[in-house]
Amino acid sequence: MTGLGHRFTADSVGRALDLVGERWSLLILRESFFGVRRYGEFARNLAIPRPTLSARLKTLVDAGVLERVDPVPEYVLTAAGRDLFGAVVTLMQWGDQHLAGPEGPPILLRHHDCGEIAGTFVACRHCGGAITSDRVTPEPGPGFR
Repeated sequence: MTGLGHRFTADSVGRALDLVGERWSLLILRESFFGVRRYGEFARNLAIPRPTLSARLKTLVDAGVLERVDPVPEYVLTAAGRDLFGAVVTLMQWGDQHLAGPEGPPILLRHHDCGEIAGTFVACRHCGGAITSDRVTPEPGPGFR
């Protein structure tokens, strides 16, 4: 296979979307990042049908994104779940930039370290340079088949 064809046989984006790409799953994650832990709080905050909430929570627990902690059931982000924060914040900020009304974004994130309103960007772990679609080239990785 040449060119970009490998992305169709080993697509991490597709696998990730299979797990968290559904609207309710992303909204459950958003609520989790902002401190929601209990079933009733998810149901109230999201106005989600309870069978849908139960199914999505089960999927996220089974995939290791959330952990159910008893005796009073709470749903806590795992390390894998916490690693989705950047993706959710990036989607939120894209929506703020392209879909918010004239009054502006509904939620701002204040960065604890510097006290300023946070703005995310994707940067290279090695040099710190911005990663944009015109500054990277996809190539087969170790999971390529």
